[in-house]
Amino acid sequence: MRTYDLTPFYRSTVGFDRLFSLLDRATPDGSAGYPPYNIERTGENSYRVTVAVSGFSQNELSIVAKENTLTIKGEKTANVNNEGKAEVLYRGIAARAFERAFQLADFVVVKNASLENGLLHVDLVREIPEAKKPRSIAITTAAPAPQVVDGTAEKAAA
Repeated sequence: MRTYDLTPFYRSTVGFDRLFSLLDRATPDGSAGYPPYNIERTGENSYRVTVAVSGFSQNELSIVAKENTLTIKGEKTANVNNEGKAEVLYRGIAARAFERAFQLADFVVVKNASLENGLLHVDLVREIPEAKKPRSIAITTAAPAPQVVDGTAEKAAA
């Protein structure tokens, strides 16, 4: 249940819509824990997001990377083959649709996605362009100041 309304801010600000969208998503809506996920750092510039999607097949999942957001969606299709065989007495395995969004840092791209044993693995890599990488600048010694051969410049200054 939300106790505040951000609508007036949408009308009177320009360019802050992403900030307010993040605030909207931060409010709990009861499904914040589904599906569970892990975020791992697998290297200096590589990461892996693992989402538990047991019961979902590959064609029921979609992964979209747009701007700085990675969105993983799962929509369960009706299982017509299993309906006439058995009556379900207790349904503990979730079969509801979900959408999980992750904010990505700049220059993070999706490299690979795989589904194995009910876990969806999404591999991410931060690829910083050469222009943005820090570079070392060589320090050179300054050339010695020119020396005055005859003292005419000193005499003219005096």
